[in-house]
Amino acid sequence: MTAARPSLPRRVPWSAVIVFVALACGLAWLVALPLWLGAGLASPLTPVLLPVMMFTPAVAALIVTFALRVPAPGGRARFLGLWPLRPAKRVVWLMVAGWLVPPVLVALTILVAAALGFVQIDLAFGGFAAQIAAALPPGTPMPPIELLVVAQFAMIPAGALLNSVLAFGEELGWRGWLLPALRPLGTWPALLLSGAIWGLWHSPVILLGYNFGRIDFSGVLLMVAGCIAWGILLGWLRLRSASLWPAVLAHGALNAAAGLVLVVAASAPDMALAGPLGVAAWIVIAVVVLVLVVTGQFRHQPELADGHGRLLSVPREGAVNPPS
Repeated sequence: MTAARPSLPRRVPWSAVIVFVALACGLAWLVALPLWLGAGLASPLTPVLLPVMMFTPAVAALIVTFALRVPAPGGRARFLGLWPLRPAKRVVWLMVAGWLVPPVLVALTILVAAALGFVQIDLAFGGFAAQIAAALPPGTPMPPIELLVVAQFAMIPAGALLNSVLAFGEELGWRGWLLPALRPLGTWPALLLSGAIWGLWHSPVILLGYNFGRIDFSGVLLMVAGCIAWGILLGWLRLRSASLWPAVLAHGALNAAAGLVLVVAASAPDMALAGPLGVAAWIVIAVVVLVLVVTGQFRHQPELADGHGRLLSVPREGAVNPPS
């Protein structure tokens, strides 16, 4: 009896990729349009529109999947990494890693940034106290700053799970559909190109000053570099596990921990240098990726598409599926 396999492209489906990118980016600009026509990020619509924008890659993925039939029916859940969760042990462990490791990398980023002079750490949390005081209504008593700091750190694991709901909207597009669609290019080209597209997709809000406080194209370039760096790690989780869910959790955990530098900084840091998408983070991630490369973690990917241990690669002509 022959095992069911997803219908995978023998080469990159460039027409579908172009449609996907155009839809994801076009819808993101459409969602952000009220911000551009209004008060920018100061708009009261910002807390509503940013989460909506995170689902535009998922909408694009569903459109190309069902309207353009890429992939063809019969293996869509597997192509997108939604199901089955096999190999189960590896998927579970990488989900745990995705949940817990990104906050550690963000913390290491802060230490590297401090060592390089990008940020001054204040363990008395005076800078954080000033931020809280400025946000409180006049006359409101200030809670003990130590209690607030402990609460910030304690909320990260739960915040990672909550943020994963929104992160799923992005990950279904980037690591669910786009990375597998580009996979025939090879592991590294697919990771780098999908990360760059992910970064460019943020342009509607980056050009308003989101993340880096820069309203010119330098902010977009910084975001592209940051997304390529993190995209390699999220993509590795996807390829190594054959599942979307570790990347979803990792994306949620990154978002939950992204503000840690603001808690420990003595004054407002330059996020282009000290933030989780900035230069210090690139250094930390480069070291992690180097370790993964040296230990062969990018070479070993679970069986999914062609029966030879290569995830979503170009199927071999005449390849025979192994017995189930």
